[in-house]
Amino acid sequence: MHIVVLTVALTAAAAGAAQAPATPEATPIKLVVLGDSLSAGLGLKAADAFPAKLQKALRDKGMKIDVSNAGVSGDTASGGRDRLDWSVPEGTDAVIVELGANDALRGMDPAITRQALSDILSRLKSRGIAVLLCGMLAPPNYGHDYADRFNPIYPELAKSHGVALYPFFLDGVAADAKLNQADGIHPTPEGVDIIVDRILPSVQAFLGTIGEQHR
Repeated sequence: MHIVVLTVALTAAAAGAAQAPATPEATPIKLVVLGDSLSAGLGLKAADAFPAKLQKALRDKGMKIDVSNAGVSGDTASGGRDRLDWSVPEGTDAVIVELGANDALRGMDPAITRQALSDILSRLKSRGIAVLLCGMLAPPNYGHDYADRFNPIYPELAKSHGVALYPFFLDGVAADAKLNQADGIHPTPEGVDIIVDRILPSVQAFLGTIGEQHR
């Protein structure tokens, strides 16, 4: 008799467990890196490019995330704005904007760069997409006047648009021959490692609130 009762009880418990709703798994954060050759990985294997290494670093920290490489070599801030809609598809949660280096290298009017970046930030904000803006610095050969107009673009736009800022994308890598390819501009795999290591705390903080929404 006791055996029969125990069997019935276990069967009922198992049935209840089978009918219990499964806990939904957290969906990965979808992050797009909108940039130029510096983030696209010019001269590198795909696995050595910034987006791929950033994704690995974030996943190693336990974050569920998919990072897309939307970098186009030679792109300017205006070019990034022109392709924004198809480079940042629907369903994107966050964007890292890394643009403006080619503007500075070509000595473009900083007012044009500022307006293009401002348009990008406005359009992403209107879509409810969080943004981390990566700053860039003008090369010294254009002189102080140019740098005084170009360099403040990023902190000023970050403040006026209320987005997160990483002050200088190439921090720790720029002008270091050991960490750049033969052209002296594009980082080596080791250079990308340093970029990822330095930007990682800022990206983690930036994605923190988004991660809460995906649990």
